[in-house]
Amino acid sequence: MGKNITAIRSIFRYDNGELTKEEDQMATEYPLTVMVNGEEFVTLVCSPDHLEELVIGFLASEGVIRFKKEIKRFTIDESLGFAYVDLVSSQKLRLQDYTKRVIGSCCGKGRHFYFQQDVKTAKTALQVVKIKPENCLALMREMQENSRLFQHTGGVHNAALCSDDKVMVTRSDIGRHNALDKLYGYCLLHQIPVHDKLIVFSGRISSEVLLKAAKIGVSAVISKSAPTELAIQMAEDLNIMTIGFARNRSFNVYTHHERLQLS
Repeated sequence: MGKNITAIRSIFRYDNGELTKEEDQMATEYPLTVMVNGEEFVTLVCSPDHLEELVIGFLASEGVIRFKKEIKRFTIDESLGFAYVDLVSSQKLRLQDYTKRVIGSCCGKGRHFYFQQDVKTAKTALQVVKIKPENCLALMREMQENSRLFQHTGGVHNAALCSDDKVMVTRSDIGRHNALDKLYGYCLLHQIPVHDKLIVFSGRISSEVLLKAAKIGVSAVISKSAPTELAIQMAEDLNIMTIGFARNRSFNVYTHHERLQLS
């Protein structure tokens, strides 16, 4: 039986000078410890759904695997909060070459770009997607409308894998990096080609978010929030189109504006 992704709590709401008791639906947090070849690798704090996608996407993002076929056995004990991954390779992992041990839902490891594992796994976009301006806005609206968890709680980030005119899959999580890792895991599990895809995202485009997109292999990121300056530098280096503040009827294009298909 899966863990609940939301919980109901009694709260007091202040509105127009009055305090009333109400029921509120909240996103839950779930610690998942990932064991790789029998050794503890990391603990992810996440929304407890699509956990296989999350773990596989995270391991791929960290450079532990590149393809699903590198995993010999995968099991999850949701009641205890453990994921067990046995790799085809029995070579012992050097934990210091990868991530720190606990990654919280507050979104990040705060690393600088071009650490060893980033160089191995970040991909420069060789084929690129072009998109109409109206589709940028339509995809953002569709992603938000598809996320029932966000509609019910307001407490999660959303990410969607899209073609130039269609949302293919949407994932939500309390951690913005987790939402992207779930997309990555989905692509690996279902062998989805990503060279002609883009990511639509609810959070800001930080350098780490941009790196996640590059590791997945897409050539464009559209967000309803702002990018950071380092993320834009990296987008230029990695040939990724970046769009921010995609809201209502407008957005900003920060890199590769020539890929917009203006009528």
